[in-house]
Amino acid sequence: MAPAYTVFYGTFIDLPRSITEEKLALDINHGTLWVSSVDGRIKGFDWTVHSEKELEAFLQKEGWVEEVENMQNGVGPQEKVKIVRAREDQNEFFFPGFIDTHIHAPQYPNSGLFGSSTLLDWLERYTFPLESSFGQKEEEKEDEGKEVAPPRAHTAYKQVISRTLSHGTTCASYFATIHVPATSLLASLCHARGQRAFIGRVCMDNPAFCPDYYRDASAEESLARTEAIVSHIHTLDPKGTLVKPILTPRFAPTCSPAALSGLGHLAASYSPPLHIQTHISENVDEVKLVKKLFPEATNYADVYDRFDLLTRRTILAHAVHLTPDERRLIHSRQAKVSHCPASNSALGSGICPVRVLLDDGITVGLGTDVSGGYSPSILEAVRQACLVSRLLGHTLPAEKQTGREKLSVEEALYLATRGGAAVVDMAGEIGGFEEGMFFDAQLIGLGSPLSDVEESADLASGNVDLFGWESWPEKIHKWVWTGDDRNVGAVWVNGRLVHARE
Repeated sequence: MAPAYTVFYGTFIDLPRSITEEKLALDINHGTLWVSSVDGRIKGFDWTVHSEKELEAFLQKEGWVEEVENMQNGVGPQEKVKIVRAREDQNEFFFPGFIDTHIHAPQYPNSGLFGSSTLLDWLERYTFPLESSFGQKEEEKEDEGKEVAPPRAHTAYKQVISRTLSHGTTCASYFATIHVPATSLLASLCHARGQRAFIGRVCMDNPAFCPDYYRDASAEESLARTEAIVSHIHTLDPKGTLVKPILTPRFAPTCSPAALSGLGHLAASYSPPLHIQTHISENVDEVKLVKKLFPEATNYADVYDRFDLLTRRTILAHAVHLTPDERRLIHSRQAKVSHCPASNSALGSGICPVRVLLDDGITVGLGTDVSGGYSPSILEAVRQACLVSRLLGHTLPAEKQTGREKLSVEEALYLATRGGAAVVDMAGEIGGFEEGMFFDAQLIGLGSPLSDVEESADLASGNVDLFGWESWPEKIHKWVWTGDDRNVGAVWVNGRLVHARE
């Protein structure tokens, strides 16, 4: 019989619920937290438990006994619990799982191949050819014309899920391809591995922009295939515990007005309405293209709003070149923004003024935007968010530079957790350590401090070097700037262990 609870003991670090505090600080607590084995939610915590002796007393008070290997069922009135400890001597701590609010799963094999391309050239040279290969040619289909996901879809999707989990990503909002079998496969694989995910079949039916070899034949086909994915995911996970569908017009130029209108109606036809994800104002040439293709619209954001695609469940990726009017519209519709700093730099798209978005009341999270972004690591996105914000002030006239453009490490970590949770419409359910939340978390280990007599560090444990005198905030800063997946010891989603470093 499985233990009723898993008890986590050690140091827990997360961020406050609001980023509006004047100086955002880490919440650092040491003690114990327990999670239900039934629903994966945090059922309580006690920050007064500071030693193994106090942990033993706590267990006795609750009537619990630690489950050990070969334990017999007859343990009297005590209830078995599993205990997971964060080791102080290895500077281990529990941190909320990262939330990737924008990632293209089929593009993962192209990571690092952006070259010197800009957005529109990169799509034609690298992205569309790779994504199109996730479908099948007519002669490859099974009897009766049945289409199945090709082997490369299995390989790419298994790897991107494994890789993101290994970097501590417990929730990801994935763009897939136009293909129903391959997109269904991605949803099924995420569900099987236990990664929380929003899965979207990309909609692209505009022959004026989409290549002939890779597009939906019509708006009707685009909508029908999208409904097939929604149906598959609702059958796979009826309660949406782990995997949810998300409508995905790739971006305005790839979709006909009929497709955009149909998607808006489809989203609203469900209760609650379906999530939506797309791109906006990533690149200046893209903005010009949208203006040319939709001359009746006031601006890029207005295009989506006219088709009822700008809602409180909408994720807008990039948002680098928004106008004040667009920011006001996005805020009024309560749509959210995924900031993708690594991709914006890699493709030369520009620097997103995150502080301006936050000041305008817009909810912001972080995205890797693989493979426009070169790394599947949200920790890398945290680093890049800090770095590009430091450069932003230098792009402004001296009289407009305030210093507030810079994001602190704590603020960037907020975007990676609490902010991301709000972007995927799950604020209060994931992103922190509070009673009632799902336990989506990672165990981070920074290694033992170096001694005065050591000649070299244990290089296998990662790049973070601690010397023993650092405070916890300083340790977290070192992790952000020099850490990587080698520091991720274990990952849980819904209280279930989904990754453990060997």
